[in-house]
Amino acid sequence: MNLLLIRLIIFAVLFFAGLKLYRMYREWKLDREGPQQDGDQGNRMVRCSWCQVHLPEEDALRERGDWFCSGDHRDKYLAERKEEQKEENKQERDD
Repeated sequence: MNLLLIRLIIFAVLFFAGLKLYRMYREWKLDREGPQQDGDQGNRMVRCSWCQVHLPEEDALRERGDWFCSGDHRDKYLAERKEEQKEENKQERDD
């Protein structure tokens, strides 16, 4: 009975290790192949940095590495970041 239980545990460990290795291999293979180029362009979704809404990349605006759903949200976000940077600079000068 003990031998059967040990064999079952070993089989389970080997099964889950094999499953993990298969998943790692599949991820590695997808990373090596890169993005699909078969007309899949433009279907990527990005998130607006201001309102967090997802929208297609082709409809989004990009500014300084951030994505936005409209020019208004871009302007608000950049103004807020500018104010934060001013406050950080002021705090650094005060210290």
